[in-house]
Amino acid sequence: MTKYKPTAPFNVPLMLLIPEYTKKLGVETKAFPTNKGILFYGSFRTFGGTERDVNGVFSIENTAVVDTWYRPEIKSDCRVMVLQSGAVYEILGEPENINMQNQYLKFKVKAIKGGA
Repeated sequence: MTKYKPTAPFNVPLMLLIPEYTKKLGVETKAFPTNKGILFYGSFRTFGGTERDVNGVFSIENTAVVDTWYRPEIKSDCRVMVLQSGAVYEILGEPENINMQNQYLKFKVKAIKGGA
């Protein structure tokens, strides 16, 4: 079995935003406080985004792949902020614990943007 080796250095500062759940009128809501989070470093590669064709409309989603050291706090309901730009991304799917060795983690993210 060949051992996984990341291709890029973990030199991009990222902030893990962990959701806080509150219950209002019986409905659970999720909020992401940006003033607190967990600092971690990883590689952040965008590859120019992901092309989509929905009902004949061509668009490009701002997606990226993050490789980092394994952290059990990084879960699919969290968000990631790139500290250099302030851009916030949501994690798509479940982060992959490479070879189940609790050493490296890989996951895909999609930019969160406001507007119509």
